[in-house]
Amino acid sequence: MTMGTLFLAESLGSSLDAYARGAYPNETCGLLLGLNSGRERLVAQVREARNLNVERAQDRFELDPQDFLAADREARAAGLDVVGIWHTHPDHPAQPSATDRAGAWPEWSYVILSVSRDGVKEVRSWRLNGDDFEEETIRS
Repeated sequence: MTMGTLFLAESLGSSLDAYARGAYPNETCGLLLGLNSGRERLVAQVREARNLNVERAQDRFELDPQDFLAADREARAAGLDVVGIWHTHPDHPAQPSATDRAGAWPEWSYVILSVSRDGVKEVRSWRLNGDDFEEETIRS
């Protein structure tokens, strides 16, 4: 059983794909803005954020807090909330790492895109349930 469903329109998925391809071979990240109704989340907008981790940019991300605050203000002005984070795993599977777990919040969805030089290979979404991530279904 999955944790729930994340509704991500195809056009928003295309935006994530473009962000992932553009940043490769480095990790990139951003925010998911939308509506949260418990087990279902509707993503209305995606935003790219700066990765402040320059020392390990190929396998770590640190989302710029100023970009988070700007996206949060934008979301609230539009009647939305931040419902999650997205980031890439260059040349690695779209599964949460121990580092991803250390910074995760249980209220959010975590979309991970596995990307290589050939493009995005896989897109999966996760939610924290206790100490572990559980996968959620992505629908367009």
